[in-house]
Amino acid sequence: MPINTEGHQLDATDLKILAFLVKNARMPYLEISRECGISGAAIHQRVKKMENMGIITGSRLLVKPQALGLNVCAYIGIALSSANEYNHVVQELKKLPEVVECHFITGVHALMIKIYCFDNEHLMNVLINTIQNIEGIERTETWISLDQAFERQVWVKDYGDNKAPEKAKSAGRKKSGK
Repeated sequence: MPINTEGHQLDATDLKILAFLVKNARMPYLEISRECGISGAAIHQRVKKMENMGIITGSRLLVKPQALGLNVCAYIGIALSSANEYNHVVQELKKLPEVVECHFITGVHALMIKIYCFDNEHLMNVLINTIQNIEGIERTETWISLDQAFERQVWVKDYGDNKAPEKAKSAGRKKSGK
């Protein structure tokens, strides 16, 4: 059964292509075409279609932060002085090279950011002299990551048969007693 994405449908072949590219964005289209049983040109067209639909937003080279001496990974919860400070604070955080992710979240904090620093002294400097001085930030809470157990892309494999999302839905209903 195809998956409908904002008025566009992804068929099983699209999902198979996506699964290969999530595992290895550098996988040659010719190799994917052999696995899918269609031409390399068809793979190219389907990938282009998924890019135009906004499903694929690019591919990137991943660099291990520790290889560059960035040995401290921290997550910082940020509370804003008022909700209308959101856009200003996000724009200021974008200017900081140490900040690699920024999420608008629920709970006590309005924002959660992920940063990489060379050491604890660098982290303290970024926190005290930069982040906490941004107008609109009321307070911060910091968690230092001791180890990253794993990292992965979004899971694609089982979407083609729609079984996995249904399993997740039914598991949620069982837990809530519905």
